[in-house]
Amino acid sequence: MNGIICIYKEKGWTSFDVVAKARGIFSTKKIGHGGTLDPMAEGVLPLFVGNAAKAADFCPDEGKEYKAGFKLGLTTDTEDVTGKILSQSDKIIDKKTLLDAAEGFKGEIMQTPPMYSAVKINGQRLYALARQGIEVERKSRPVTIYELSIDEYENNEGVMTVSCSKGTYIRTLISDIGKKTGAGAVMTSLVRTRSGIFTLSDCYKLSQLEGKTAEELEQLLIPVGKLYEALPKAKLDEVQTRMFLNGVVLDANRISLDRLYDGNYYIESAEGAFLGVGRTDGDSLKVLRRFITTEAK
Repeated sequence: MNGIICIYKEKGWTSFDVVAKARGIFSTKKIGHGGTLDPMAEGVLPLFVGNAAKAADFCPDEGKEYKAGFKLGLTTDTEDVTGKILSQSDKIIDKKTLLDAAEGFKGEIMQTPPMYSAVKINGQRLYALARQGIEVERKSRPVTIYELSIDEYENNEGVMTVSCSKGTYIRTLISDIGKKTGAGAVMTSLVRTRSGIFTLSDCYKLSQLEGKTAEELEQLLIPVGKLYEALPKAKLDEVQTRMFLNGVVLDANRISLDRLYDGNYYIESAEGAFLGVGRTDGDSLKVLRRFITTEAK
């Protein structure tokens, strides 16, 4: 089986827990996931099954959207409500102060990954060091907040919606907004409502998949080509199809292209099947990812 299935990750599960369970359900070890969610978080977690696992780190649209609960006047070592309390304040922050603080975090910002995260420094996960009481210097990195709105707010507690780039830590964003208000803040809940092109409406709970036959599971899989449908197409003839599948660099001038530019293409076989992604560079079209691995005869 090859394709994508979106799981609604429930609270208390790690992303690895979901993958491990799915490997049993789909009877394959070849499963990757599209972006880690913390145990307290829930929502959209795309799983890439079989040959589709090659797409887990190669998605053209890696934007995410979240609905996050938050509380001002509290800080913890994990930047969420599950952590050890570091400070508390009874001061009530008015909505205008909150909105003014949040406004400064829209667009491209620099964000420092939290200690309780899966980021590796010198081969060690930060959360493993944090559990030992060790804090290390982390380099800030650019992330983009496309949209940020405060949906609900009363007495220092509220809910926000955030649309952002891959790699954004929502609890760190909330913590930084809290610092800007002068009161501090923690994340109290998190639901990922979109991951790339996938939304909550695409999701199944693991319990809905248990007991299904292989045929029933296969019918639920989304073809991996759907990830790349927005790319311009390069339609190959029979000879070019065989060459592409064998990794041969093709002459872009001899290929039927939607448009000619230096960039990525959705590669389509002579029969109309999705083969993979290629990239033109000058007059050449090179293989970036093949999702059909059998060499053509």
